[in-house]
Amino acid sequence: MKYIVEIEINKPREQMLELFDNSENLKEWMPSLVSFDHVSGEPGQVGAKSKFVVSMGKRSCEMIETITVRNMPVEFTATYVTDGMWNEVKNIFDEVDEKTTKWTAYNEFRSDKFMMKLMMFLMPFAFKKESLKFMQSFKAFAEKR
Repeated sequence: MKYIVEIEINKPREQMLELFDNSENLKEWMPSLVSFDHVSGEPGQVGAKSKFVVSMGKRSCEMIETITVRNMPVEFTATYVTDGMWNEVKNIFDEVDEKTTKWTAYNEFRSDKFMMKLMMFLMPFAFKKESLKFMQSFKAFAEKR
């Protein structure tokens, strides 16, 4: 399943990316984040791996992020892998003007589990809604700084 979500952030691209690129800020805009731990590689660089634990209702989900492209200030791409699910997010940051940044996220999900495949087929809007929720949360965080 593939989809695209985008949002405009009222912040110059360089300032917006300083906030986006700082793992210390994750808890500020990812309310479901339980923990974030660097696992291997140079933090923030291609090949780096980190472990995310997020709460999902009464359960938690652990995923491994691997940075695959870092072409800042234009692109940051990473994969996120958890049991039976693979997700790639290609983030593109465009300058709209000197005060505004457009963030476009190209998302791809794959699963080898029947129930996840069924959810992706029947409820793709739920995935898109969740991605946009994170982007809106980041926007609110960034615009207050």
